[in-house]
Formats: sequence, C-alpha cells, structure tokens
Amino acid sequence: MQDIPLGAKGSFAMLVGPSHLASQFKDNILPPVFATPMMVLIMENAALNAVRQYLDPGESAVGTKVDVTHMAATPVGHRVRAEAEVVGVAGRQIQFRVAAWDETEQIGAGTHERMIVDIERLGKRLAGKQAAPSRRV
Repeated sequence: MQDIPLGAKGSFAMLVGPSHLASQFKDNILPPVFATPMMVLIMENAALNAVRQYLDPGESAVGTKVDVTHMAATPVGHRVRAEAEVVGVAGRQIQFRVAAWDETEQIGAGTHERMIVDIERLGKRLAGKQAAPSRRV
C-alpha cells in the first residue's frame, strides 16, 4: 500500500434504471425513486475510485462503515453522481466524506470507511470459512 494523501478525491456516476428503485428492494407500492442502498453503492464506488491509484497490485479496499443521510428522492431516468474525499488515514483504515447529487439537487451526504485488504489473503480466509461447518444464526 502506498501513502494515501488527505484530500484525494474520486467520483462515480450512473443512470437510474428500474433495477435501482426502492420498490425493487423494499415495498413494491413505493413510487419509482432511487433506492438508498443504491445511493450507498455509488458513494462506495466513488470512495474506491479516490484511492484506487494508491493500491498495490493484489490490493483492494472494502467498505467497513457507512453513515449517510438520503435527503431527496430521485426519479428513474435521472443521472446520479457521488463524490468522495479522503479525510483520514490510520494504517489500512481510510475515512471519507461522501455526497451524492441527481440532475437537480444534492440527494445524500455522510461519511464512509474502507479497509485496505490483500485479495489473496481474503480469498484464503473465505475458503476456510466455506470449508468450516456452518452454524445457524
């Protein structure tokens, strides 16, 4: 892992389609509006894009914490965009300020954290978990 500078920024944009709507995730009687889990997705992608250039081969950064407010509804067919800025780095843990907009207004804001992981090591951990007997939850 390379040093990640405070202030590093990333963005991510997408067009809101039928599979991104709240009615697909929750109550099907909801109007056709952009779902909060999808807003979190674009914020997480923006955060990953902010640090991608600082990752070594075989590394990625996985989400570990999200604290956001979804402030406004976005209709299907609108373009949405998220931006993330690195505001803290502590070892492999990275803190971001995140925000999202549609074509009209800001739709969300908050904070997000990601942890840098070694993909091979994570794969081995997952393989061990898969091989272990499952426990009911």
